Amino acid sequence: MNKSPLLVLLLALTVPPACSQPQPPAPTAVDPPAAAEAGPAAPPADARPDPGPAVRQLLEEAGAIEPLKAVVVAHEGEVIAARGYRGATPDSPANIKSASKTVMSALVGIAIDKGVLEGADQPIAPLLRDRLPEDPDPRLQRITIGHLLSMQAGLERTSGRNYGAWVASRDWVRDALRRPFVDEPGGAMLYSTGSTHLLSAILTRESGRSTLELAREWLGPLDGFEITAWDRDPQGIHLGGNNMAMSTRSLLAFGELYRNGGVTPDGERLLSREWIEASWTPRTNSRFTGDGYGYGWFLRDLAGEPVRYAWGYGGQMLYVVPSLQLTVAMTSDETEASARTGHRDDLHRLMAEIIRAVRAPASRS
Repeated sequence: MNKSPLLVLLLALTVPPACSQPQPPAPTAVDPPAAAEAGPAAPPADARPDPGPAVRQLLEEAGAIEPLKAVVVAHEGEVIAARGYRGATPDSPANIKSASKTVMSALVGIAIDKGVLEGADQPIAPLLRDRLPEDPDPRLQRITIGHLLSMQAGLERTSGRNYGAWVASRDWVRDALRRPFVDEPGGAMLYSTGSTHLLSAILTRESGRSTLELAREWLGPLDGFEITAWDRDPQGIHLGGNNMAMSTRSLLAFGELYRNGGVTPDGERLLSREWIEASWTPRTNSRFTGDGYGYGWFLRDLAGEPVRYAWGYGGQMLYVVPSLQLTVAMTSDETEASARTGHRDDLHRLMAEIIRAVRAPASRS
């Protein structure tokens, strides 16, 4: 039966060819997305290689460093590795020794922000006028808060071979102030716990409260930070810059405050960014290591990265590497010197390896 021309025409209009495909709508003119203009986006954090396994392996091997007690490593604000050794844990209290000088520096910075102290250039003699020697050296009038923080007071050291006699004295503040000048104020670095103890005395006098009370109030909002014990002098002043106890995790939390620019993880500002920058500005150099020194912090490069670190007798270390968003706390047996035994250098080498392990995944992402 022959189909009519009309029927053929209708079939041709209603049945699509077998090879035809739906066509997308015609493009419209729109502005390109901002991300495209900026180039390819960085992979999300959870897609980058994780340095955690490599760092944890390093901490496993670090057990061979015999005086080492605990290590905690934080990267980008998260703890990625923690390890204790020989019965100690990252939560065990440890005497952080002179690493506490960084805590004293923080308290001074907060005191300046709160108006308790005027600033780093404030002379100390008027603040301690009744503790000065009877016939004071005129150069005492030139020592400032900043000189005490940077170990440039010029007074004979109370640390090292002089430490025992100093802490055996009846008045540690008077004893530190009566020491002879061996350099001018603002001169060479003379590492002395007496200098940071004078800061503790000044804070106690100017605030009317102990430095432990100030630390617990001013740094209390920092989650994980806790001073569990702190020695006092015969007058009841907490020992500025030595014999402060806290856990390795607590020391890490304090370092993270600096790495985060003085702001807690909850967004509360405890310390000004300006004070952190001032503290990390080199003002002198250690005659023993050549490392720079700011306000309570040593400065050096490790594995090609600028590092700020606190160092306490025996190997109590706090490292901050802002370029890698990395903070590491280490505590050790506080009864043995770390410099002459080589233990401090072992810890520096361990830190350099941690830096390389954290940097390697970042370079491949």
